[in-house]
Amino acid sequence: MNDSLTTQRLIVLFCCGWLLLNFPLLGLWDIKATVLGVPLFPAALLTLWALLIAALAWLMERHTPLDKDD
Repeated sequence: MNDSLTTQRLIVLFCCGWLLLNFPLLGLWDIKATVLGVPLFPAALLTLWALLIAALAWLMERHTPLDKDD
């Protein structure tokens, strides 16, 4: 059951990443503004990408009570 729940969470994370990095939502960041001297679009793109990687790492490395290794 734990593998099934992890698989479902990975699919949801993939869908969220696909939506966040797709045109309609990504187009919200395409304005002429800067963040610490960096244009907003690349800064937002890298931030979203880093957050997706962090969420994936957290999801894969967390320990649940059903883990047999602990």
